[in-house]
Amino acid sequence: MENNFTRISSYERNGNTVHPVFPTQFPIGLEKDINDWDLRQLLGLLQRRFLIIVGVSTVVMSAVSYSTLQQKPLYESNFQLLVESVNEEKSLAQLTLDPTNSDKSGNLDYESQIQVLKSPELMADIVKQINAVYPDISYGDLINNLTIRRLGTAKIIDVRYRSSDSSQIKVVLDIIAKAYLNYSLEKRQTKLRQGVEFVDKQLPTIKNRVDNLQKELQLFRQKYEFISPDTQAEQVAERVSTLSSQRLEIAQKLAEYRAAFASLKGQEGELAALNNAPLYQEIYGQLTQLETQIAGELVRFQEDSPPLQTLRKKKENLLPLLQQEAQRIISVKFAEIATQIQILEEKSQELSKAENTLNREVKLLPVLSRRYTELQRDLQIATESLNRFLITRETLQIQVAQTELPWELIQEAFEPEKPISPNVPRSLTLGFVASLLVGIGISLLIEKVDNTFHSVDNLKEHLKLPILGVLPFEKKIQNNLYQNIERRDITEKSTFKFWQKVSRKTKNLQRVSGSDRYYGQGRFWECIQVLYSNIQLLSSDQAIKSLVISSALPGDGKSTVSFQLAQIAAAMGKRVLLVDADLRRPQIHRLCDLNNLWGLSSLISTNIPAGQVIRQMPDMNNLSVVTSGPVPPDPARLLSSEKMKQLMGYFQRTFDLVIYDVPPIVGLVDARMLAPYTDGVVLVVRIDKTDKTGIIQAQESLKLSPINLLGVVANADKTKYKGYKHYYKTY
Repeated sequence: MENNFTRISSYERNGNTVHPVFPTQFPIGLEKDINDWDLRQLLGLLQRRFLIIVGVSTVVMSAVSYSTLQQKPLYESNFQLLVESVNEEKSLAQLTLDPTNSDKSGNLDYESQIQVLKSPELMADIVKQINAVYPDISYGDLINNLTIRRLGTAKIIDVRYRSSDSSQIKVVLDIIAKAYLNYSLEKRQTKLRQGVEFVDKQLPTIKNRVDNLQKELQLFRQKYEFISPDTQAEQVAERVSTLSSQRLEIAQKLAEYRAAFASLKGQEGELAALNNAPLYQEIYGQLTQLETQIAGELVRFQEDSPPLQTLRKKKENLLPLLQQEAQRIISVKFAEIATQIQILEEKSQELSKAENTLNREVKLLPVLSRRYTELQRDLQIATESLNRFLITRETLQIQVAQTELPWELIQEAFEPEKPISPNVPRSLTLGFVASLLVGIGISLLIEKVDNTFHSVDNLKEHLKLPILGVLPFEKKIQNNLYQNIERRDITEKSTFKFWQKVSRKTKNLQRVSGSDRYYGQGRFWECIQVLYSNIQLLSSDQAIKSLVISSALPGDGKSTVSFQLAQIAAAMGKRVLLVDADLRRPQIHRLCDLNNLWGLSSLISTNIPAGQVIRQMPDMNNLSVVTSGPVPPDPARLLSSEKMKQLMGYFQRTFDLVIYDVPPIVGLVDARMLAPYTDGVVLVVRIDKTDKTGIIQAQESLKLSPINLLGVVANADKTKYKGYKHYYKTY
């Protein structure tokens, strides 16, 4: 081996070793919120926190049971009062209100009434009567044990009293019931008398108000001739319509006369006027006859003949008469038309005045209507108030004459036989439920604080990484390994005895041929074989020859997984080298029961031959181990050295499989220095221990380097599989 190491190639000297690159990278990340709960997670929580739930429930249930059994028996009884009759009258405060505004919940202010029933003034006499029988009862004791309430929306008051003495309850409630009935009678009589006096005082004022309003309404109607708004509006509308018709008619006539007057000034107008004059037509007819006679006589006589002269003289006499008659007729016609025009203009002016007056009435009508409506409304309200007071006075007078009690005892008090408290079955049932809820609540609180993975399903659900293997929780292995080896509390003697048994098992594994499957060593060893097979199946083209096994945080079992995986690989016929590259807290030498006087740190820092450091495990020819050696002051510097890269190349060429156990990833750089020169990293996550925050930090740390993350190993799984022990029975 020494010769092989001394003849390394230049390629290995540069720290470049040949290893396959797997294309599939799985970034670590939480797929969904850890606060998302389903039924399966709740059942898992109940299973994990069963002892806490049982413990807390037991403590709470014990406290409830003790408190319940130590309580003194408490008795209770009650009586009920009907405080309002079905046809109860309106209260005095409602006399001036609208009678249509009925109060569906009753006229009595129950909250105020209950406070009055509890008041010291009313309870003073009651306490004196009770003290005559039970001197120890004070006002404070009575009020603390007395409950007065209204039964829903009914007109019933329920009075309850509780005490540890059942006979005392009946006596106290009878005294209180009698006192309340007497109080209600006195209050009712006083109330009725005050009501009558109040009504008598108010009636004269209301009557005077009604009379005044009636007089004012009468004067208003007489002054403005106002009957009602509707009638007044109809009259005004009718007058407006009449005036409009008259005004139109006069305007039409006035236009006709003015046109006639204008036409008389023309020839046609004069002719039309003369045609209608009888005297003028008669004279004109005579003149026409004379002209006719003159024309006839001219045929017979000469111009100077006497007949013609006579006829012409008559004609000359008629012409002045005709002209005078025409002038007279035209003058008369002019005078008639002028007179008619003057008359029509005067009528038009009168109509204008009437219209102005009517317009003033129209403008005043809304004011008058409003005033009339206000007077009518005030009169109606005053009249209704007067009628209501009259009816109320008659009702109060009738009720004063009555002798019936206003409050009625509808249920008498009784002496209780069974206590109301403690109710042992009910208290224990509620206590049991409450204790379970408290236990589950505390478990949920602890679960929220606990930031670890609790099952393989939980790990698969939250991580985007393939699960290469699931290692079950074995009490014998976990107690000896995780509690003692990882914490450095195990003794050399116990380690030697424990791993003697492990060596015998792996020796049996070695005897089996590589093609066979070994099922005789139990579930734990079968899971190790599954882990090894899954790692080998990650690459179909080229086998994995070197890998780094690490964890996010200390205590996850990375060293144990490395050692067990190395044994299984050796048992399968592989030449395996297990290198303890944890130069800070090495554990491989303890697991292999080897001294750690020299190792990897010595091999890097000195010229010691590799053969002296590579040690073969007893009874396992295929398994060799390189311990960590003395802990150096600066492990990171040694792991990042050129010598370490050369050693890694040599190890990979010499052995079929090289497994490096490196420190945790979070907070340390060691894993990131070695992982890029291997085929990948296997991350060990311990169920119920590995913190999820550590996984996130490991993710961020691995992103900074070209590292092939192969997958996750779930360690210490506590899931129980039915029938597994029977199938994989140890022989």
